[in-house]
Amino acid sequence: MDWWQALVIGIVEGLTEYLPVSSTGHILLTQRLIGVAEGEAANAFAIAVQAGAILAVLGLYRARVGRIVAGLAGRDAEGRRLGLQVAVAFLPAAVFGLAFDDKIEQHLFGLTPIAWAWLVGGLGILAVAAWRKGKPQTAGRTLFELGYKGALIIGLLQCVAMWPGTSRSLMTIVGGLLVGLEMAAAVEFSFLLGLVTLGAATAYKALGDGAMMLEAYGPVALLIGFLASWGAAVLSVRWMVSWLKSRGLAVFGWYRVALAATVYLTLLR
Repeated sequence: MDWWQALVIGIVEGLTEYLPVSSTGHILLTQRLIGVAEGEAANAFAIAVQAGAILAVLGLYRARVGRIVAGLAGRDAEGRRLGLQVAVAFLPAAVFGLAFDDKIEQHLFGLTPIAWAWLVGGLGILAVAAWRKGKPQTAGRTLFELGYKGALIIGLLQCVAMWPGTSRSLMTIVGGLLVGLEMAAAVEFSFLLGLVTLGAATAYKALGDGAMMLEAYGPVALLIGFLASWGAAVLSVRWMVSWLKSRGLAVFGWYRVALAATVYLTLLR
């Protein structure tokens, strides 16, 4: 992998990880467009550079994470409750991920199933946008009013995003809206849950395939991808939060539908 390929993949990862458009789908498409050979090393690299996006959100939401840490240490009751809700939401993905990770990579890591996931997810976003039409983005409960049942529902919906192209952010944000959270709270819970889910996935891949990935690409490519992912994620998350506070999800739905049609028609040709 050349340095510029690592840079491009890192930027794409950072820009798309927290948007409801599927970072995995975009990275697989990018890899094909820039000539990175598909395989276990490429998949491991794509997941490893998630660490940059994780660090970006950890920095942007350090105050909230600090409250969770204080809560787990017994110094903040609301922070402790939020931390436990994140743990409850993470459990389904931990179970299903360990059980089906290999099968998912074998059967769903391809542009055709990803294009279908983009389409279905895009139509789902448009349906949610139509359902919420006329409602202010502040309508709903705050983050600290989320219950454990709602957290579990969000966690179960996150499992759907194991189909590449679906988008973890999409399923968790929509899940938050479905259980009654306001938009800002749904987005923030998605980010906090992502810290745990993405962190676990990155660590799992690093332990299992890290040596193979470093042998294939070297540490310089990984460092470039990590830094690019971090910088792009900072910009992406700030923009997304600002956009969703006033304009909602619909633009992402139209984008997904258009991208799915373009990719599928290209594959047919």
